[in-house]
Amino acid sequence: MSVRRFTPEGMMSPTPYEHVAVGTGTRHVHVSGQVARAADGSPVAPGDLTGQVAHALRNTATGLAGAGASFDDVLRLTFYVTDWAPGKIGDFMAGVEQVAEEIGLTVPLPPSSLIGVDHLFEPDVLVEVEATAILD
Repeated sequence: MSVRRFTPEGMMSPTPYEHVAVGTGTRHVHVSGQVARAADGSPVAPGDLTGQVAHALRNTATGLAGAGASFDDVLRLTFYVTDWAPGKIGDFMAGVEQVAEEIGLTVPLPPSSLIGVDHLFEPDVLVEVEATAILD
């Protein structure tokens, strides 16, 4: 395996993600920001943060698979969420949990950042996910 994830002693714990990932490999995979859109571009789960997180992660899994990777190879995830407030964490994590087994995403997550933004490229898009992976 080309990725080892862990949280060193002395770092905040528990968290829903590991703080550190060490990758060893030669092929880098970068999956651009994925949103809750079907293959034809139609919106999925309008107005539903949980549903959009789940579908954006499904699309991320599809992008990884296209490069011969999986979430096991992911070094880092970055989530952008519109109008973020701490009270949304339950809906956000529900989306992760809803799809984790289906797409092979383990919890705790790889090192992750959740960044609140005013808006994304379309008004109905509530979340966008970027992934960085490494392969042997």
